[in-house]
Amino acid sequence: MKKLALSDEILLKVDKPARYIGGEVNAVMKDPKEVEIRFAMCFPDVYEVGMSHLGIQILYDMFNQREDTYCERVYSPWVDLDAILREKKIPLFALESQDPVKEFDFLGITLQYEMCYTNVLQILDLSGIPLFSKDRTENDPIVIGGGPCAYNPEPIADFFDCFYIGEGETVYDRVLDEYKENKRAGGSRRDYLERIARIEGIYVPSFYDVEYNPDHTIRSFVPNNPNAQEVIRKQAEMNLSDTYYPEKPLVPYIKPVQDRVVLEIQRGCIRGCRFCQAGMIYRPIRERDVNYLKRMAAAMLRATGQEEISLSSLSSSDYSGLAELVYYLIEEFGSRGVNISLPSLRIDAFALDVMSKVQDIRKSSLTFAPEAGSQRLRDVINKGLDEESILKGAAEAFRGGWNKVKLYFMLGLPTENAEDIEGIAVLADKIAREYYAIPKDRRNGRVSITASTSFFVPKPFTPFQWARMDTAEEYLEKKDLLRQKLKEQLNYKSIRYNWHDANLSVLEGVFARGDRRLSQVICSAYRKGCLYDSWSEYFRFDLWMEAFEENDAEIGFYIHRERDLGERLPWDFIDAGVTKEFFIREYNRAKEEKVTPNCRRACSGCGARVYGGGVCFEERKGDEGYDA
Repeated sequence: MKKLALSDEILLKVDKPARYIGGEVNAVMKDPKEVEIRFAMCFPDVYEVGMSHLGIQILYDMFNQREDTYCERVYSPWVDLDAILREKKIPLFALESQDPVKEFDFLGITLQYEMCYTNVLQILDLSGIPLFSKDRTENDPIVIGGGPCAYNPEPIADFFDCFYIGEGETVYDRVLDEYKENKRAGGSRRDYLERIARIEGIYVPSFYDVEYNPDHTIRSFVPNNPNAQEVIRKQAEMNLSDTYYPEKPLVPYIKPVQDRVVLEIQRGCIRGCRFCQAGMIYRPIRERDVNYLKRMAAAMLRATGQEEISLSSLSSSDYSGLAELVYYLIEEFGSRGVNISLPSLRIDAFALDVMSKVQDIRKSSLTFAPEAGSQRLRDVINKGLDEESILKGAAEAFRGGWNKVKLYFMLGLPTENAEDIEGIAVLADKIAREYYAIPKDRRNGRVSITASTSFFVPKPFTPFQWARMDTAEEYLEKKDLLRQKLKEQLNYKSIRYNWHDANLSVLEGVFARGDRRLSQVICSAYRKGCLYDSWSEYFRFDLWMEAFEENDAEIGFYIHRERDLGERLPWDFIDAGVTKEFFIREYNRAKEEKVTPNCRRACSGCGARVYGGGVCFEERKGDEGYDA
């Protein structure tokens, strides 16, 4: 039996003690004395959120397949345990061995959203690791970051020793091998960082110097070490049917946010929505072989006993083998009580047929993501969805027995006007009318429509990375306009409206496109008590404003201005596989309200062909040309 880092007395004082005891089904247990590398894999949020993340499951399985490596997990302690650890001076520990994180060789932190940055500092602080990389010694772990936020690592660059840009299956083994070689050679911490700085995809922030212009824009960003590369190229695994994937995923003892087996069917997206960072940084689209997926589904369900399997993708409808895979899963596992979850699915005849077989229609709802209320604005963002398709899909669903619909929109999109905002209310009402057009005796009760609006946040590596972001006050004015317009609709009582926190969105925007100077702001906010910022009950915007003021940082500089196309952006040293010329071209097409066809209709020359595979080399299925 392993010795727990927390006593029974402490565990009884905290909410959900199973967050901290480890020992889950399929957890890997090794003898730390028999390995050369100890790697603490961290998700900087509460256990239930982190346990739902597929990326950590993949890397956990991949690292633990190495006989020389023991990968364990660590999550952000909830606020109750956080207080106890500080009071009793108990160091943060990994779940598997319960050993202090500070004793590990690596602390790998996945960065999935910007509002986890103070939780990153919590992890370091509770582990006894200096917050700033410059203050670490030979006795501290190598702190490495990865994930989507690593595509602009600059706001948190001072806290990390290095970043891995891209997908972990490609060069992570080299990163670990170099650590062993450096250790055997008696090399120092700096020697190791110089070794891995030469590996494609690895960014060591301390090996670069930044200078600024009088107007606070970046003048230069240059390497200060001969081992550092001028451009960091994103890593992409091109053969997804012959790489690492966890056949025995971890199964927690308490319910996570996503309580199901996750089967990733493909990576990337062909759609080219101009606001979507994931659709750009995960290019090109790459599919997993359908027979491989069938084998993996069977293995994972057998190893976990889970009763639901989710087919993960940015756009599941675009997977070429979807029908074959789904009908196989229904036939093979449906009779055993296994539910099939199909997120990111376009609502068409196939989707409705499948969902009618795998969902309780009376309990489930359908999701549409028009993103904008007018066709003009949907063309601006290149959504590739028209009103006729939305209404047709809703009508077919209603005739099939559904009466609950979720609609997702954004406020603050580039070129947005009052008519676009009011169009959200009009579209919601039109969908309700489709339901009430069905004879009363064929309806399933009353229709329920939930319209939700998030606030547009321009992200790096999208055509809108130069765009101005609205202020919180502007967002709230637009929200009020929409609420008033909804009240004027015939079916207002059938429509519920939700919206995101405007101040939280503003901060997300700052950190999405910020530079290295923001590290002091983040540190100040953390010292003031900011933690779990993405949780509304703990978000303290007033403390964040104090931190900005104390560090003489202006929010407006980072988000409330349209950036010049010639301005050096903080993330320009990263090659994400899509060229800047493509983004500029798409930004101009957005202003002209021109639609760019999806990748299977026509190649738009984004640059992703350099990876040598995926959709870039498929035979085009349409005959539509691309007018550059």
